[in-house]
Amino acid sequence: MQVNMLEAKNQLSRLVKAALAGEEVIIANHGVPAVRLVPIREPRRTRGWGSLKLDAAALDAAFAPEVEAAVAAELLGGK
Repeated sequence: MQVNMLEAKNQLSRLVKAALAGEEVIIANHGVPAVRLVPIREPRRTRGWGSLKLDAAALDAAFAPEVEAAVAAELLGGK
C-alpha cells in the first residue's frame, strides 16, 4: 500500500498495524515514494551464562594441531 504524507500522518496507527501484519507500507511525498514502513526484528538476547556453553569436542577440534598448522601456513604466506 502506498499513502501520501498527509494521509500517513492522519492514519499512522492503522499503517503501523498493517506493517506489523506483514503488509508493505510505502509513504510518498508528492506522489514519489520516500520511505518504507517496516517492523523491527526482535533483538536476540542472551539468556544467561548457560546459553554460552560450547561443545568441548568442537572446541578441541578447532585447536587441533592440523588446524593450527594450516592457519600458521596461511598467516605466513604459504611458507
